[in-house]
Amino acid sequence: MEICVFGASSSTIDKTYIDKVEELGQKMAGRGHGLIYGAGASGLMGAAARGAYEKQGKIVGVVPDFFETEDMGVDGKIFDKCTELIKTDSMRERKRIMEDMADAFIVVPGGIGTFEEFFEVFTLKQLERHNKAIVILNINGYYDAMIKMLDTAVEHKFLRSACRQLYEVCFDVDAALDYIENYKAQKINVFEMKNIENGN
Repeated sequence: MEICVFGASSSTIDKTYIDKVEELGQKMAGRGHGLIYGAGASGLMGAAARGAYEKQGKIVGVVPDFFETEDMGVDGKIFDKCTELIKTDSMRERKRIMEDMADAFIVVPGGIGTFEEFFEVFTLKQLERHNKAIVILNINGYYDAMIKMLDTAVEHKFLRSACRQLYEVCFDVDAALDYIENYKAQKINVFEMKNIENGN
């Protein structure tokens, strides 16, 4: 299975995040899964790649051409041990390729770019453009506030409660991979489903 990991490029974050995402990369490779990601060598992107590389995993990096001449994240570096490096003309094309190649998505802590990537695959799943597993790996409770925001959107009826079925929140690596490996794709039309909190 090819798993796309979205996450931070910053190398200034706490080491506990780095260690956990390195573990993710190691366990993905150990279970026979390939990594698809944004090709960075720093931050949590680099951590996932290093972990996968340590266990001889397949690593596909997808990067826009302009990252070769401009800073990429904090360190401006591309991971140099990718199994395959795909270059694109734009960020839009980069996301499309990662989304198309992936069988599932894991969202680890990150900034605005990671938020955008999560909300894009979340939105596309709601619109039935794909039916792939989406996992939020909530390391150190990082995504508690975002999950609360989604719950608030449901409470105020800006988001249908059935949308909660479109992603899974996990707190450790094994739980995230177990969910993906046991995921059964179902046709979920959130616009036809009634509110699940009402028991209907």
